[in-house]
Amino acid sequence: MKYRAIIKKVDGWWIGWLVDLPGVNAQEKTRDELIESLMVGAEDMLSLEVPFEPDAFMTTIEIPEPNWATGQ
Repeated sequence: MKYRAIIKKVDGWWIGWLVDLPGVNAQEKTRDELIESLMVGAEDMLSLEVPFEPDAFMTTIEIPEPNWATGQ
């Protein structure tokens, strides 16, 4: 799976978050460590058990890949 990540360097730290998984964010000293932390955060969030209402069920839907503009 692919998720959009916003990353930037601020005051010597790399910070970032996943646009598609609100709540997954990280701060690390290197870009590589930041990417790893975001991956771990996404894995943790996606592995959480989701409570369901009676008679509800989970399904997946497929969304076509968007043509995202970068750097704008």
